[in-house]
Amino acid sequence: MFAVSASTALVAPIALAQQARHAMHVRHDAGCGCCLAWIDIMRRSGRFSVTVTNEVDMRAVKQELGIPLDLASCHTATVAGFAIEGHVPPEDILSLIESRPAGIRGIAVPGMPIGSPGMEQPGMGREAFAVIAFSGDGSRRVFARHPARR
Repeated sequence: MFAVSASTALVAPIALAQQARHAMHVRHDAGCGCCLAWIDIMRRSGRFSVTVTNEVDMRAVKQELGIPLDLASCHTATVAGFAIEGHVPPEDILSLIESRPAGIRGIAVPGMPIGSPGMEQPGMGREAFAVIAFSGDGSRRVFARHPARR
């Protein structure tokens, strides 16, 4: 027989609470394969419960959520009250949720950098890219940097 101590019994619920899954809703064009790859990464992280909607007019979605057009990418998500635009790594989304910086509407990875989550290409490494935080008043700042890798 295995014995479980009181301290072990208390650690398991705490660990589960720290690994809570956040509800994420992703909107994308049905024909986008890299969007599906990014969605798969979010699901495999174990930290997000992901629902998906195929959209006809992604420009309208971005406008509705206040995403600056020059930060646009191929897919848009919402999680914990924030907008997530493009190939943002899951760890940066979790950092945003945990830190909840004042005035920030969301974060974005503009364009489609090679090697960013969902944009991996065999033998291509990763381009350097930045995750940009944006606010409703138009201000922006670098939220995270990801260096190039070969």
